[in-house]
Amino acid sequence: MKWTKKLRQPKLQQYIEADPFITDDELAKKFEVSVQTIRLDRLELSIPEVRERIKGVARKQYDPVKALAEEEIIGEMIDLELDSYAISILDIKQEHVFTRQNIARGHHLFAQANSLAVAVINDELALTADASVSFTRQVQAGERVVAKAKVADIRGSRTIVDVESFVGQYPVFKGEFHMFRSDRPEKEDQT
Repeated sequence: MKWTKKLRQPKLQQYIEADPFITDDELAKKFEVSVQTIRLDRLELSIPEVRERIKGVARKQYDPVKALAEEEIIGEMIDLELDSYAISILDIKQEHVFTRQNIARGHHLFAQANSLAVAVINDELALTADASVSFTRQVQAGERVVAKAKVADIRGSRTIVDVESFVGQYPVFKGEFHMFRSDRPEKEDQT
């Protein structure tokens, strides 16, 4: 389908509202136009570039991380509600990939998800006791990984955190993390 400017711009706005992390490159591929055309469309629609959109999301107040220093989080934390959910982004760069295949090393995706699972815990001490993970798609250099953690259950000194990571709308990683926390008495486990 040939996208005229009149048809493309409202659809472009919809895509960006649905996914503020979408890049100009991804949009250019969707509409089969140049990146420059997308930039001009965004300019006419007064839509900031992806970095500014991310900063706008990140400016939103979120709970302070308790279990680790914020600089220890792999990726950039953009939203956090302790014992509920957390979101971070990680831009895959050359240092994150295998040189020959240009594919992200799995330990970077795991580290992003694991640090997010630790960060979401409302406790000074949070440790990974067990994790079940799967990688569902290869991630290439230049792609942005958005990890979303959700607390599924809190029982005594254990918390289950589900983490899903995406590149655009495509899932790339899924994990269930069983976390140990110190602030809950063990006797609550008996419920």
